Amino acid sequence: MTHTILRLPQVISEVGLSRSAIYQRISEDSFPKSINLGGRAVGWLASDIQAWIKSRLAATRMEG
Repeated sequence: MTHTILRLPQVISEVGLSRSAIYQRISEDSFPKSINLGGRAVGWLASDIQAWIKSRLAATRMEG
């Protein structure tokens, strides 16, 4: 099984949130946590980001 890891610029592009908004949501446990890639490098599993996007779409459709 292949896992694609996204770096922060890719995550920002995918979700449309700023860096600070992403880290704020992580601290609130409402965004997938990053994984340590070594040193100061972090990334996110693409599957986690896609699942988060799907959950936001579902929540938006429930509200409307």
